[in-house]
Amino acid sequence: MSCTRRTFLTAGPALAYGVRLAASTAQGANNRIRVGVIGTGGRARGLMTHLKRLPGNDMVAVCDVYEPRLLQAAELVGTPAVTKVADYRRILDDREIDAVVIGTPDHWHKQITLDAVAAGKDVYVEKPVSHSIAEGAEMVRVIEGSKQIVQTGTQQRSWDHFVLGKQLIDAGRLGQITFAQTYWYQHSTAGNYAPVTMEKLDWKRWLGPAPDQPFRPERFYQWRHFWDFGGGQLTDLMTHWIDVVHWYMDVDAPLSAVTTGHNYNIKLWEAPDTVNTTIEFPKNFMAAYLGTYVSRVDDGGLEFRGEKGTLKVDRARLAFYRDDAAYAAGTLTPDPEIYVRSSGDGTITHLQNWLDCIRSRKQPNAHIRVAHQAARTSHIANAALKAGRAVKWNARAEKVETE
Repeated sequence: MSCTRRTFLTAGPALAYGVRLAASTAQGANNRIRVGVIGTGGRARGLMTHLKRLPGNDMVAVCDVYEPRLLQAAELVGTPAVTKVADYRRILDDREIDAVVIGTPDHWHKQITLDAVAAGKDVYVEKPVSHSIAEGAEMVRVIEGSKQIVQTGTQQRSWDHFVLGKQLIDAGRLGQITFAQTYWYQHSTAGNYAPVTMEKLDWKRWLGPAPDQPFRPERFYQWRHFWDFGGGQLTDLMTHWIDVVHWYMDVDAPLSAVTTGHNYNIKLWEAPDTVNTTIEFPKNFMAAYLGTYVSRVDDGGLEFRGEKGTLKVDRARLAFYRDDAAYAAGTLTPDPEIYVRSSGDGTITHLQNWLDCIRSRKQPNAHIRVAHQAARTSHIANAALKAGRAVKWNARAEKVETE
């Protein structure tokens, strides 16, 4: 991570990470955490790659209902003795396994997480934690009533320069904030899927709690964009950023949302390829999310606009601009007073936080309550999309109401 101007502000999180790594290493082989991985698609294998870099854990079991992915994950572990299963309950029944990583489609998150908690396992589950608001509320109730550590994959909460952004807002550097803009732009297409060897896929088990339906390759490969399995880009992408909005602004639920979206380019999907949502919050501010799958320039990020300054943060950098600073020559933007570039991936520090909390039994950075709150706001935005009108969140009744 390279920094300019007042870089002392970043020293705390960075040094803390170094201390955590040292502490974990010092515990040595006598306190190794044995991990099973359930659902071994691309994201889960990415998590596995990071876990291999972290000390004090051993991946000892992998689970997937599609054999080619199962074998890929076993090869990634690189241990001949790794257990390979299609039924995740076999991993949960193994008393030698301490924790599980869940990388399944969203519609499986709640059931597998709660089954793992009931089996006494600690959990790292990808976001969004739930496929509905009711699922998330149930997860909070059960997990908070247990002794298990559950971390969710909103890794910004463990990423140094995102922590710095929270410090700047808490210090009042932006003054009153009235608007947070979030965005995510990616390029995606539908069709031309790799052939699926059906005799190596347990389609019924993949469907699980979803409605029974015939196999369709677009639903298998791009499940995030079909309502039976995911929630489109609002739950898949916006959940990351709305979690940062909740965290920075110290709120846990919106007042209302209105969403517009269409499938302008990818007609096979149910969820829109282009979407715009505006969400009103308590504390007198609103947030917007803009997203499309037809352009990848700028990727994703957030902007917080306040009376004293503007904060721009994404996965590559953080920039803070004073509102009273003169514009740089030839531009309509001042030079940033604080600029920090990230050179790493917050996922690895997030996984380290999970492992540390398994040992200390302290609450992880992205615990189940904040995870549910972030997913809930995304579900509310999707409710507005489906209703075709503005919706309100009734916090007392814990339900969405149309205006």
